[in-house]
Amino acid sequence: MNKFMDFLNNKFAPKAQVVGNNQWIVTLKNSVLEILPFILVGSVVSLLNIPGSFWKWWPDFSPVSSFTFGLISIFIAFLIPFNFMEHKKIKKQRIIAGLTSLALFLMLLNPKFTGGGSTISFNFSEFGAGGMFVAIIVAVVVSLIMQLFGTFSFFSEDTVIPDFVTSWFDSLLPIGLSIIIGWLLTDVAHFNVYNAVQSIFSPLATGADTIYGFTLILFVYCFIYSMGISSWVLTPITQPLMLGGIAANAAAIAAGHPATHIFTSEAVFSGWAFIGGVGCTMPLAIMMLFLSKSQRLKALGKACIVPSIFNINEPLVFGTVVWNPYLMIPLWINGFIIPLVTWIGLKSGLAAIPKAVMQMWYIPFPISTWLISPQVGSIILVIITFVIAWFVWFPFFKVYDKQILKEESQPKEEMAD
Repeated sequence: MNKFMDFLNNKFAPKAQVVGNNQWIVTLKNSVLEILPFILVGSVVSLLNIPGSFWKWWPDFSPVSSFTFGLISIFIAFLIPFNFMEHKKIKKQRIIAGLTSLALFLMLLNPKFTGGGSTISFNFSEFGAGGMFVAIIVAVVVSLIMQLFGTFSFFSEDTVIPDFVTSWFDSLLPIGLSIIIGWLLTDVAHFNVYNAVQSIFSPLATGADTIYGFTLILFVYCFIYSMGISSWVLTPITQPLMLGGIAANAAAIAAGHPATHIFTSEAVFSGWAFIGGVGCTMPLAIMMLFLSKSQRLKALGKACIVPSIFNINEPLVFGTVVWNPYLMIPLWINGFIIPLVTWIGLKSGLAAIPKAVMQMWYIPFPISTWLISPQVGSIILVIITFVIAWFVWFPFFKVYDKQILKEESQPKEEMAD
């Protein structure tokens, strides 16, 4: 362990810092961090809606979540070009860049026009996690276009025309080029970018109920999540498979046969694989709260622990893991190891494969585990997955905590000098 920690501190940490300082990594990470308050609000609403599953009179707080967390793709589409222009010191174009990206993003969602063009309708889910892929792609393209024209101007430096007027005219070309790209894709080529992104992941459905497919899909969950793309984007592909699997298990039990389908929401989100949320992040939340020496991580731990208990880890992931090379890697490792352990534990008979629908993913572990698979082996398996995830997170957490502590103490050192 000492040799591994030395490797992380002396070899891995410097390289991770170089990656972390990359202009695109910084831009993406800062953009995601800036929408964290909206994610926190959406997480709180998820908790407030839990009593509604038991009491019919409980108010529905979903609209609050819909217009906070449900709009994060729109926010990202604006913020990435805005922050990239800020990073490149092209401040006069930052708002124009954000607005252009937002316009192109909405255009590529292929809205429906009715009533002679007087009425427009969108699929609202594409404004939230479902549209993150498209939003990031659009934002990066617009950022590059704006950077390309960043030093271009129709006017000389000594012109008497006010700066805000020259900025208007200088923005015409990059805005026009960006929107023309959208027009060519949507109106001329009739290409649906959103559907194209979804189709990229559709092959994952093949072999989902094999150890290879199960592990691959759960790894993809973690991989895209580490880049700020919520795993909910995979729901149109994975949810039908999961529901089909649990339905097949119930039918098998009714016919006197054993349950065999492991790729179910019950096994993944309520049973063993994702304790605390996608990537098994509960151990990280506990480390941040109780083991962190840096004030920043400890504060985040206090804010994230309650949502994590209810398997809502967006505040934790978006606040610490996203585009953070120190913590992206352990998330990927867990995305590979934990599915394997879960699969082996269920196939070996250590725990019983879930056979009844239980979509209340927000019930804390291991209570939810016992509800879907009431036997001692199920609790043993969830403890095993938790311990493995703990040991995966711990060394990377220690290195990252040390780095943040160093950054926090830097201003004090400078003042002392």
